[in-house]
Amino acid sequence: MQNIRLHLALAGLTAALLVMPAQGEVYLTPEKFLSESFSGSAPPPRVVWLTGALAEQAKTALGHKAGALRLRYWAKDGRSAWILDEIGKTEAITAGIVIENRKITQLRVLEFRESRGGEVRHPFFTDQFVGLSLREDTRLSDPVDGISGATLSVRAVENMARLALVLAQHVAATESPAP
Repeated sequence: MQNIRLHLALAGLTAALLVMPAQGEVYLTPEKFLSESFSGSAPPPRVVWLTGALAEQAKTALGHKAGALRLRYWAKDGRSAWILDEIGKTEAITAGIVIENRKITQLRVLEFRESRGGEVRHPFFTDQFVGLSLREDTRLSDPVDGISGATLSVRAVENMARLALVLAQHVAATESPAP
């Protein structure tokens, strides 16, 4: 009888651990990312609304409707920084992306919550995005090498990169004075 209770207790504990939400691992706080992106002094946040044509462009970049109606960004001296979330397989991945002159100058995975695919946080992967821009068809200008076993995480990071580029182009076009 005692063995049965022990087995039931262990089975219950195992089941509870399996349904617990994934613990995210924070690699870099948003505050630290922004401080580094703007040489120690991040500008105040701004907001872009995902409505109309911009919402459609965001949907094309992501491959699905964006999960937010508005997104915060930080901009100064022709540089913009975006902190975005995208679902990998089941959990969100948070990335910080810096855009300057319509190109990615930095991409960092700030927090990873999935159980697999965390390799996307390493420089060997994120450094591939530096210098990338958007083609007219909303694809990245160059291919990104995947990581075996991390396909959905790779796709999520690519989606965030495309979205940041779309948003940065929109913001640059709307904030620039008309000729």
